[in-house]
Amino acid sequence: MKFYLSSYRMGNSVAKLRRMMPKNKKVGLILNALDYTSIDERKVKEKIKVLNRIGFEPEILDLKMYFGKQKELEKKLAELGAVWVNGGNTFVLRQAMRLSSFDKIFNNLLKRKDFLYGGYSAGICVLAKDLHGLEIVDDPHQRPYSKKYKIIWEGLGLLNYMILPHYKSKHAESRLITKTIQYFIDHKLLFKALRDGEVIIIE
Repeated sequence: MKFYLSSYRMGNSVAKLRRMMPKNKKVGLILNALDYTSIDERKVKEKIKVLNRIGFEPEILDLKMYFGKQKELEKKLAELGAVWVNGGNTFVLRQAMRLSSFDKIFNNLLKRKDFLYGGYSAGICVLAKDLHGLEIVDDPHQRPYSKKYKIIWEGLGLLNYMILPHYKSKHAESRLITKTIQYFIDHKLLFKALRDGEVIIIE
């Protein structure tokens, strides 16, 4: 699997993203990090247009449709060449990944050489092993699927460090990210801070 991890939206390396595009250009747009709030349909359409302009063939991949349906999600992901994971609340996204078994399927997706995982903000934070510290910027008590589900503090475990987006950027969460960075420093935890526009690429 290849990774295009942006601080915010597409970042400043879109030309590189085009070169990384898999042969199968179908991409699932995962918006579940926004499930705790209402989604502006116009903004969703714009996200789809952006992916189209880059060269992808996007479709909404709503993980809620696959809660308790691991085999169905496996089948769907097998039809795609990429996923683009939107920002929002990391804890909400992580809950959706658990309930849909995306987190289990993720380990098999890692073996696919021509598959791309792209995303920004919450979509990249979730790749860390541990989500502690993110409660400074994201409310872990936002549980739109049911309060009966426990907060999940374990990330997908791909990275042994946390990516902290929106560092010193013109973003509403930038101030809270500065506080989060101090938390990581105080607790001697590994992290990489990204300014909006910056991208981490793993091939």
